[in-house]
Amino acid sequence: MGRVGLDDLVSDRAELRHNPLNEVTASVERVALADGRTLVRKQLRAPAAGSPSSSGPWAASDDPRHWNSWRREADVHRDHALRSSLHGTGLDLPACQVEEVDGGAVLWMEDVEGVAGEHFDLADHAALAAGLGRWQAQGPLEAPWTSRAFLRAYSGSRRVPWELVDDDDAWRQPPVRDTWPSSLRAGWGRLLAAREQLLRTEEQLPRTRCHLDVWVANEVRRPSGDVVLLDWAFAGDGAVGEDVGNHVPDAVFDLFWPAERFGELEEACVTSYLAGLREGGWSGGADEVRLGVFASCVKYAWLLPLLLDRAGAEQHAAYHRPADAHHLYAQRGLALSHLVRWCDEALALAARR
Repeated sequence: MGRVGLDDLVSDRAELRHNPLNEVTASVERVALADGRTLVRKQLRAPAAGSPSSSGPWAASDDPRHWNSWRREADVHRDHALRSSLHGTGLDLPACQVEEVDGGAVLWMEDVEGVAGEHFDLADHAALAAGLGRWQAQGPLEAPWTSRAFLRAYSGSRRVPWELVDDDDAWRQPPVRDTWPSSLRAGWGRLLAAREQLLRTEEQLPRTRCHLDVWVANEVRRPSGDVVLLDWAFAGDGAVGEDVGNHVPDAVFDLFWPAERFGELEEACVTSYLAGLREGGWSGGADEVRLGVFASCVKYAWLLPLLLDRAGAEQHAAYHRPADAHHLYAQRGLALSHLVRWCDEALALAARR
């Protein structure tokens, strides 16, 4: 890669999908250079003093421990110890050059070639989970840029119409009434009632290094077999199992894995993750791993109320792709039911500790 002045070499650019609500991300583009190379250009934005949106749910922070610290991803790519810690685990970071600019920073990242996470088969998912296990067997990250208390802070940052969970009319909407299991309403009530207990349980589990945004859109499997993880903006302290507990449901919620095979994906990932931990020298108990995965269901407490709120919309989408309402709600309803099972299993496991 070149040094400063890469912008002068760009001959073409195309916007890539990203979260436009997050104040940290100014833009993400695939750029073509005059010499024929392609790179991914991501511009990070520092919080502006006095910004009217600085208190919103996706506000950028100057605090390096905050879950949405604007500098974290740049710091990750400059951290040679972190990059070295991935060697031999089956995981990887994209090559990257960080450029400081007024009001932020620009990441010039490798345009990774391979199988995108949206197209992973079961073996690819298992390889990702095993790699996470080998890497996380090394224990917590000590770097000053790492996030702290991510799960509690992130899950509490949204404005959620909680009242809809007890609204009979909301549950009578056709996409909900016609597709969701009859047991889901009571089950989600149990999950909501247990939110604080689930958060405390996750916080009391063995700590380790976590990516904290592991899902298919942030994964590419190289021809070599290594899985490249993208978007390290939240990385930091987490519970053993927490990343797997994000990867599995997200694949189903956004229709990249059929809900009817949720259990198959869960079993493959949990088993492979535990095997990776063992291979990396971790000596904790299997129940701790399962508890870390299952208790992470608390991260999704907001999702069911949001789906109730949007059920009457004229158009629906899954990760920015148009989706049939009946199919979308059927798939998500089944996935939500699996998270109720996770909640129940987490509470049972926690009671035996």
